Amino acid sequence: YDVAQESPIDPAPLLSQRSGNTVLLKREDLQPVFSFKLRGAYNKMYQLSEAERKKGVITASAGNHAQGVALAAAKMGIKATIVMPRTTPQIKVDAVKRHGGKQVKVVLFGDAYDEASAHAQQLVADQGLSYVHPYDDPDVIAGQGTVAMEILRQHPGPLDAIFVPVGGGGLCAGVAAYIKYVRPEIKVIAVEPQDAACFKAALDAGRRVTLPHVGIFADGAAVAQVGKETFRVMKQTVDSVVTVTTDEMCAAIKDIFDDTRSIAEPAGALALAGLKKYVEQHKLKGKTLLAIDSGANTNFDRLRYISERTEIGEKREAVLAVTIPEKPGSFKTFCRAIGKRNITEFNYRYADDNDAQIFVGLQVSPEGNDLRDLLRQLKRKKYPVVDMTDNEMAKLHVRYMVGGRAPQAANEVLYRFEFPERPGALMTFLTTLGERWNISMFHYRNHGAAYGRVLVGLQIPDKERKEIENYLRELNYSFKEETDNDAYQLFLS
Repeated sequence: YDVAQESPIDPAPLLSQRSGNTVLLKREDLQPVFSFKLRGAYNKMYQLSEAERKKGVITASAGNHAQGVALAAAKMGIKATIVMPRTTPQIKVDAVKRHGGKQVKVVLFGDAYDEASAHAQQLVADQGLSYVHPYDDPDVIAGQGTVAMEILRQHPGPLDAIFVPVGGGGLCAGVAAYIKYVRPEIKVIAVEPQDAACFKAALDAGRRVTLPHVGIFADGAAVAQVGKETFRVMKQTVDSVVTVTTDEMCAAIKDIFDDTRSIAEPAGALALAGLKKYVEQHKLKGKTLLAIDSGANTNFDRLRYISERTEIGEKREAVLAVTIPEKPGSFKTFCRAIGKRNITEFNYRYADDNDAQIFVGLQVSPEGNDLRDLLRQLKRKKYPVVDMTDNEMAKLHVRYMVGGRAPQAANEVLYRFEFPERPGALMTFLTTLGERWNISMFHYRNHGAAYGRVLVGLQIPDKERKEIENYLRELNYSFKEETDNDAYQLFLS
């Protein structure tokens, strides 16, 4: 190859063991631009006539395709104009300029991809440039299809299914066309984000449709309408479609990290998320399954969000809203009621003298009906409970907003604690804290760190302030009083 590399197929031993199947990863995240997009972009530009090359090329892209065009332009000595929305993260703009060097001109236009694309088409008409489409072009599709050619050459043995991410469909169309021509017995499964499933919508309607809204978590697959040429190919060659949630993609990112120590972007982990869901739905065992890890261009600041959602995506964490009595000892009694489950999150703020609403995260098992059993267990013990595990607003916003001022919480003193994190550590902390003083505020989140961190409000009469200080020192936990902290005084006191 001139610019692309033959990417390896890596085993996923941990996931294979867990699923009872042989799981393989085609590592397109290892390309020079950390994505497969380089293949199609270069193939399209390679097919241009000498006259077309002299005039130059243009594309509109906010991500991986732009980097592919830039590197191809630098390699071939072709002038390239790349139109990107003004909202494109600077890291991606800089990457395009770095890959393209003097051959590339970056134009920032509009606030979204559609506006940038319309501007690029206007420049095509005005300047006679050749447009390099991100996916809906036979030469681009053929370039992406070289992924399938490599897979069959590298893995000539048994292969039951290949899982391919779908945005506009360029990669999936190229892979499916090649696989079905050479090894038609291998299933090709398309995987889309649940909130950007334009191919599934087209299949259901029997024609291409435009989605009214597209989720952008998997930005590399956030396309409102599948390509015309890609749809023509895919509807003849793809065996089925799987759609996955944001949480399931986050869990797949963690799976890839656990097995390869690499970090996929959300669209890069899309195929593996679909593979896991397909295995679960069809109860597969003993099969050889391959997922295409299509890219690793994620912003570092997204990792916090991804990590936050991973356990729910694995169905190993449940998020519940529970009502408990507003009296000393209620937290500890609730912890006893849930048994030996690990508490991952505990948020609460005093509201009135009767009931306390707590926002709690609990570890559950993905096997069987563990979550359902937990809900039944709590209801049997007379705890009003609402399952928030699939509530997007709760997971995105409310978990960070539980709190506020509580004028009724008289004599409130605020403490910040640290204690060694281990199973049952929070229960031990609550037991040690005792039941003498009422807890008026509580915030805890287990991030897998060595130490658990808790913010606690206690209602302590002035005459008992010295006593609580002595008591806390005897607990042997690291603590600090935060009652005078500006953040508390401005937002919580």
